[in-house]
Amino acid sequence: MSGQQPDIPYTLDDMSNDAIGLLDALSIDQAHFVGRSMGGMIAQIAASEYPERVLSLTSIMSSSGNPALPPTAPDVMAMMTKPAPNPFEDEAGFLTHSLSFAKRIAGTGYPFEEDTYRALILEEVQRAYDPGSAGRQIAAMAVSGDRRPRLATIKVPVLVIHGVEDPLFVQACGEDAASAIPGAELMLVDGMGHDLPHQLYKVIVDGIERTARRN
Repeated sequence: MSGQQPDIPYTLDDMSNDAIGLLDALSIDQAHFVGRSMGGMIAQIAASEYPERVLSLTSIMSSSGNPALPPTAPDVMAMMTKPAPNPFEDEAGFLTHSLSFAKRIAGTGYPFEEDTYRALILEEVQRAYDPGSAGRQIAAMAVSGDRRPRLATIKVPVLVIHGVEDPLFVQACGEDAASAIPGAELMLVDGMGHDLPHQLYKVIVDGIERTARRN
């Protein structure tokens, strides 16, 4: 906000470059990109910076980086940035913290399946636990700036999916991203927050497939 570039370990551009690097390593010339939340921002950058590599873009529960958009709900930001108990020292406390956040950002249109989330949270901890990563990722998003000029250059088929009840990136964020991309389709989903309940899998997969088949 002060116009100065802070010294951070990595940016969304770095992550986008990594995605393209993975395609290079796998000898894949082109791919359909799907990104959720911060992943949507990374996919947006890839589609704008590497148009010859991206066949279509589906951006889910993401944003355009427009600084005029409504911010994340204050209590959600506080929950997201509050240090959680160490899961290897206090698993019950860590689960309580993580489940409370997951429930807060979920929509009200579908049941909150606590057992499913508990299993997922524990699986993620076993895969990789790095308590500082959330702060680094928030910093990467913060310094990426307004992506609307980049979004305006995207020419591939685009679908923007957004939950009407999303408290992390409110509905206006999805609408703004879609309006910034020429020809983008906007899919607003009633009852969906910043989550992907299994009842919506088919709707979302069908949307991704429909978008991919346009190219």
